[in-house]
Amino acid sequence: MATHYLEFEKPIAELEAKIEELTLLAPSAGSFDTEIEGLRRKADQLRRKTYAELDPWKKTQVARHPQRPHLIDYVAGLLEDFTELRGDRQFGDDQAIIGGLARFRGRAVVVMGHEKGHDTATRLTHNFGMARPEGYRKAVRLMDVADRFGLPVLSFVDTAGAYPGLGAEERGQAEAIARSTERGLTLGVPMISTITGEGGSGGAIAIAAANRVLMLEHSIYSVISPEGAASILWRDGARAKDAAAAMKITGPDLLSLGIVDRVIEEPVGGAHADRDAAITRVGDVLEEELTALETLDPAALKRQRADRFYAIGRLN
Repeated sequence: MATHYLEFEKPIAELEAKIEELTLLAPSAGSFDTEIEGLRRKADQLRRKTYAELDPWKKTQVARHPQRPHLIDYVAGLLEDFTELRGDRQFGDDQAIIGGLARFRGRAVVVMGHEKGHDTATRLTHNFGMARPEGYRKAVRLMDVADRFGLPVLSFVDTAGAYPGLGAEERGQAEAIARSTERGLTLGVPMISTITGEGGSGGAIAIAAANRVLMLEHSIYSVISPEGAASILWRDGARAKDAAAAMKITGPDLLSLGIVDRVIEEPVGGAHADRDAAITRVGDVLEEELTALETLDPAALKRQRADRFYAIGRLN
């Protein structure tokens, strides 16, 4: 897959294009090893500097990067014996949320999360990660299975929000989101949610009402998209950059507000720059957090989860 560069990455793209050009010329025009090595160092330095200075709007763009690892990548990289469970037993199967049973580093777990797809066909299949009511009812079904059999729940959040279509509203979108959120809050087993890209509104919280909420360094978590907030506040979607800065949607701000519990460092250049390293880091943190939660009994897990969410927004 050809590398996709964001607008602010254009200077890096130009350097890497020059590296590729010299690499192709080398066999016929002599060695350019010194020049290529110098350009690689320069590109690496520029990438480090660029990603160290990302503002909230640039982080939003990185969170939406089309080559960022998605749920199926985390399943393939972290889990064994994954068995997908489909359908909500009421209406149908929503592929915007995928879930099932698996083994995570020796532990039996229930896993679920948003899947956006990676090309036109799969994005349409997964509805760009925007779930309909049956997706959230499937999530409730998966959490019921986890509670019944004493299995920890790992959820991966990456959605712009729940699907706002007419059919979704007719089938009870708000109720389905509320039921899924409630089920997460009442689980007697450990639940860890990781925001891997976008964490948008109720579509995100529906599978993120967990004991521990983690987020990747360049992911975002918000009640509404920056574009949506700008349209409401200023009636101008073009002011999304201003909204992103005002909304406190990035890891450091959310960590300070107690909305997330931990920010997972990404490889230089974002999770899409080194997908395997990013996935491994997420797995290491999940293992550490899960080990800590396994010491709590069901009553303590429910109490910890309730205390965590009740504390959000309190000043003392």
